[in-house]
Amino acid sequence: MLYFIGLGLGDAKYITVKGLEIIQATTHSDLVLRALNAGIQYHVVHNASIMNAVGCCGLQLYNFGETVSIVFWTDTWRPEMKIKKNRDMGLHTLCLLDIKVKEQSMKNLMRGPNIYEPPRYMTFAQAAEQLLEILQNQRDRGEELAMTQDTVCVGLAQIRAEVQTIHSGTLQELMSCDLGGPLHSMIISGHLHSLEVDMLKLFSGPEGLKTLKMTDSSTYVS
Repeated sequence: MLYFIGLGLGDAKYITVKGLEIIQATTHSDLVLRALNAGIQYHVVHNASIMNAVGCCGLQLYNFGETVSIVFWTDTWRPEMKIKKNRDMGLHTLCLLDIKVKEQSMKNLMRGPNIYEPPRYMTFAQAAEQLLEILQNQRDRGEELAMTQDTVCVGLAQIRAEVQTIHSGTLQELMSCDLGGPLHSMIISGHLHSLEVDMLKLFSGPEGLKTLKMTDSSTYVS
Protein backbone atom coordinates (compact mmCIF):
# COMPACT_ATOMS: atom_id res chain seq x y z
CA MET A 1 0.00 0.00 0.00
CA LEU A 2 1.34 3.43 -1.00
CA TYR A 3 0.17 6.29 1.22
CA PHE A 4 0.02 9.91 0.06
CA ILE A 5 0.16 11.97 3.26
CA GLY A 6 0.07 15.77 3.24
CA LEU A 7 2.88 16.89 5.54
CA GLY A 8 2.22 20.60 5.23
CA LEU A 9 3.93 23.05 2.93
CA GLY A 10 6.80 24.00 5.20
CA ASP A 11 7.74 21.10 7.46
CA ALA A 12 6.66 17.57 8.29
CA LYS A 13 5.78 18.80 11.79
CA TYR A 14 2.89 20.77 10.25
CA ILE A 15 0.85 17.63 9.54
CA THR A 16 -2.76 18.06 10.61
CA VAL A 17 -4.99 15.64 12.46
CA LYS A 18 -7.32 14.82 9.58
CA GLY A 19 -5.81 16.32 6.46
CA LEU A 20 -8.67 18.38 5.09
CA GLU A 21 -7.45 19.36 1.63
CA ILE A 22 -7.49 17.39 -1.64
CA ILE A 23 -4.36 16.58 -3.60
CA GLN A 24 -4.24 18.60 -6.82
CA ALA A 25 -0.75 18.59 -8.29
CA THR A 26 0.03 16.73 -11.53
CA THR A 27 2.86 14.98 -9.66
CA HIS A 28 0.33 13.30 -7.38
CA SER A 29 -1.66 11.95 -10.33
CA ASP A 30 1.52 10.65 -11.94
CA LEU A 31 2.51 8.78 -8.78
CA VAL A 32 -0.97 7.27 -8.45
CA LEU A 33 -0.92 6.01 -12.05
CA ARG A 34 2.58 4.60 -11.70
CA ALA A 35 1.63 2.84 -8.46
CA LEU A 36 -1.44 1.26 -10.06
CA ASN A 37 0.56 0.17 -13.12
CA ALA A 38 2.98 -1.55 -10.73
CA GLY A 39 0.12 -3.31 -8.95
CA ILE A 40 0.44 -1.19 -5.81
CA GLN A 41 -2.71 -0.01 -4.06
CA TYR A 42 -2.73 3.53 -2.72
CA HIS A 43 -4.51 5.59 -0.10
CA VAL A 44 -4.65 9.39 0.15
CA VAL A 45 -4.51 11.32 3.44
CA HIS A 46 -5.40 14.83 2.31
CA ASN A 47 -3.72 17.95 3.63
CA ALA A 48 -2.98 21.58 2.80
CA SER A 49 -1.77 22.92 -0.55
CA ILE A 50 -0.77 26.26 -2.00
CA MET A 51 -4.25 26.37 -3.57
CA ASN A 52 -5.73 27.46 -0.27
CA ALA A 53 -2.60 28.58 1.58
CA VAL A 54 -2.49 31.70 -0.62
CA GLY A 55 -5.23 33.12 1.58
CA CYS A 56 -2.45 34.13 3.99
CA CYS A 57 -1.82 37.23 1.85
CA GLY A 58 -5.29 38.56 2.61
CA LEU A 59 -7.00 37.90 -0.71
CA GLN A 60 -10.30 36.08 -0.33
CA LEU A 61 -10.21 32.56 -1.76
CA TYR A 62 -13.69 32.73 -3.29
CA ASN A 63 -12.48 35.65 -5.45
CA PHE A 64 -9.98 33.44 -7.29
CA GLY A 65 -10.57 32.16 -10.81
CA GLU A 66 -8.83 29.39 -12.72
CA THR A 67 -5.25 28.67 -11.69
CA VAL A 68 -2.57 28.91 -14.38
CA SER A 69 1.03 27.72 -14.68
CA ILE A 70 3.98 29.84 -15.79
CA VAL A 71 6.66 27.64 -17.33
CA PHE A 72 10.29 28.19 -18.24
CA TRP A 73 10.55 29.27 -21.86
CA THR A 74 12.84 27.57 -24.33
CA ASP A 75 14.23 28.83 -27.64
CA THR A 76 11.39 27.14 -29.51
CA TRP A 77 8.53 27.12 -26.96
CA ARG A 78 7.13 30.32 -25.45
CA PRO A 79 3.50 29.75 -24.46
CA GLU A 80 1.32 32.68 -23.44
CA MET A 81 -1.00 32.27 -20.47
CA LYS A 82 -4.74 32.75 -20.47
CA ILE A 83 -5.23 35.23 -17.66
CA LYS A 84 -7.67 37.51 -19.46
CA LYS A 85 -10.72 35.37 -18.64
CA ASN A 86 -10.17 35.74 -14.91
CA ARG A 87 -9.41 39.45 -15.20
CA ASP A 88 -12.54 40.06 -17.27
CA MET A 89 -14.59 38.50 -14.47
CA GLY A 90 -12.78 40.51 -11.81
CA LEU A 91 -11.17 37.39 -10.32
CA HIS A 92 -7.69 36.92 -8.93
CA THR A 93 -5.33 34.50 -10.69
CA LEU A 94 -2.98 32.17 -8.83
CA CYS A 95 0.06 31.42 -10.98
CA LEU A 96 2.08 28.31 -10.15
CA LEU A 97 5.71 28.81 -11.16
CA ASP A 98 7.70 26.13 -12.94
CA ILE A 99 9.83 23.51 -11.21
CA LYS A 100 12.47 21.52 -13.09
CA VAL A 101 13.75 18.53 -11.10
CA LYS A 102 15.50 15.48 -12.56
CA GLU A 103 15.21 16.93 -16.07
CA GLN A 104 17.40 15.48 -18.80
CA SER A 105 18.78 17.44 -21.73
CA MET A 106 19.11 15.79 -25.12
CA LYS A 107 22.89 15.76 -24.62
CA ASN A 108 22.59 13.99 -21.27
CA LEU A 109 20.07 11.49 -22.65
CA MET A 110 22.70 10.46 -25.17
CA ARG A 111 25.37 10.15 -22.47
CA GLY A 112 23.39 7.94 -20.10
CA PRO A 113 20.00 7.36 -18.43
CA ASN A 114 20.86 8.80 -15.01
CA ILE A 115 22.48 12.14 -15.85
CA TYR A 116 20.21 15.03 -14.90
CA GLU A 117 20.23 18.79 -15.15
CA PRO A 118 20.60 20.74 -11.88
CA PRO A 119 17.22 21.53 -10.25
CA ARG A 120 15.65 24.84 -11.29
CA TYR A 121 12.87 26.68 -9.51
CA MET A 122 11.29 29.65 -11.25
CA THR A 123 11.45 32.84 -9.21
CA PHE A 124 8.82 35.55 -9.09
CA ALA A 125 11.23 37.87 -10.93
CA GLN A 126 11.63 35.40 -13.80
CA ALA A 127 7.87 34.95 -14.08
CA ALA A 128 7.33 38.72 -14.04
CA GLU A 129 9.93 39.21 -16.77
CA GLN A 130 8.17 36.67 -19.00
CA LEU A 131 4.77 38.27 -18.35
CA LEU A 132 6.08 41.71 -19.27
CA GLU A 133 7.48 40.32 -22.52
CA ILE A 134 4.12 38.69 -23.29
CA LEU A 135 2.38 42.03 -22.69
CA GLN A 136 4.77 43.78 -25.08
CA ASN A 137 4.18 41.11 -27.74
CA GLN A 138 0.41 41.58 -27.35
CA ARG A 139 0.81 45.35 -27.72
CA ASP A 140 2.84 44.84 -30.88
CA ARG A 141 0.04 42.66 -32.28
CA GLY A 142 -2.60 45.22 -31.34
CA GLU A 143 -4.37 42.83 -28.97
CA GLU A 144 -6.44 43.80 -25.96
CA LEU A 145 -4.32 43.42 -22.83
CA ALA A 146 -5.42 41.34 -19.87
CA MET A 147 -3.19 43.39 -17.56
CA THR A 148 -0.37 45.94 -17.62
CA GLN A 149 2.92 46.50 -15.87
CA ASP A 150 0.93 48.55 -13.32
CA THR A 151 -1.39 45.69 -12.33
CA VAL A 152 -1.13 44.88 -8.64
CA CYS A 153 0.35 41.44 -7.98
CA VAL A 154 1.44 39.43 -4.97
CA GLY A 155 4.64 37.44 -4.69
CA LEU A 156 4.77 34.54 -2.24
CA ALA A 157 7.70 32.36 -1.22
CA GLN A 158 8.01 29.35 1.09
CA ILE A 159 4.42 29.74 2.25
CA ARG A 160 3.63 27.98 5.53
CA ALA A 161 7.34 27.77 6.36
CA GLU A 162 8.86 29.67 9.26
CA VAL A 163 10.51 32.09 6.84
CA GLN A 164 7.59 32.65 4.46
CA THR A 165 7.78 35.86 2.43
CA ILE A 166 4.94 37.93 0.97
CA HIS A 167 5.27 41.12 -1.09
CA SER A 168 2.60 43.09 -2.96
CA GLY A 169 3.01 45.81 -5.55
CA THR A 170 2.85 46.39 -9.28
CA LEU A 171 4.15 43.74 -11.65
CA GLN A 172 6.94 46.10 -12.75
CA GLU A 173 7.94 46.91 -9.18
CA LEU A 174 7.98 43.31 -7.98
CA MET A 175 10.16 42.17 -10.88
CA SER A 176 13.15 43.52 -8.95
CA CYS A 177 12.03 42.11 -5.60
CA ASP A 178 14.04 39.24 -4.10
CA LEU A 179 11.66 36.83 -2.36
CA GLY A 180 14.39 34.47 -1.20
CA GLY A 181 14.48 30.72 -1.66
CA PRO A 182 11.91 28.51 -3.41
CA LEU A 183 9.12 27.77 -3.87
CA HIS A 184 7.63 30.97 -5.33
CA SER A 185 4.07 31.69 -6.45
CA MET A 186 2.41 34.72 -8.03
CA ILE A 187 -1.06 36.19 -7.71
CA ILE A 188 -2.42 38.60 -10.33
CA SER A 189 -5.15 40.66 -8.72
CA GLY A 190 -8.67 41.07 -10.05
CA HIS A 191 -11.21 43.36 -8.41
CA LEU A 192 -10.07 44.07 -4.87
CA HIS A 193 -12.36 44.61 -1.91
CA SER A 194 -11.29 47.39 0.43
CA LEU A 195 -10.43 44.81 3.10
CA GLU A 196 -8.19 43.00 0.64
CA VAL A 197 -6.46 46.30 -0.15
CA ASP A 198 -5.88 46.89 3.55
CA MET A 199 -4.29 43.47 3.84
CA LEU A 200 -2.07 43.97 0.79
CA LYS A 201 -0.80 47.23 2.26
CA LEU A 202 0.80 45.15 5.00
CA PHE A 203 3.06 43.57 2.38
CA SER A 204 3.76 46.53 0.05
CA GLY A 205 6.19 49.40 -0.14
CA PRO A 206 4.98 52.99 0.22
CA GLU A 207 4.25 53.25 -3.52
CA GLY A 208 3.26 49.63 -4.13
CA LEU A 209 -0.49 50.16 -4.46
CA LYS A 210 -0.52 53.63 -6.00
CA THR A 211 -1.98 52.34 -9.28
CA LEU A 212 -5.22 51.16 -7.65
CA LYS A 213 -8.36 52.96 -8.77
CA MET A 214 -11.65 52.96 -6.86
CA THR A 215 -14.65 51.92 -8.97
CA ASP A 216 -17.18 52.11 -6.16
CA SER A 217 -17.22 52.46 -2.38
CA SER A 218 -15.63 49.05 -1.79
CA THR A 219 -13.97 47.93 -5.04
CA TYR A 220 -10.53 48.73 -6.43
CA VAL A 221 -8.91 47.75 -9.74
CA SER A 222 -5.47 48.13 -11.31
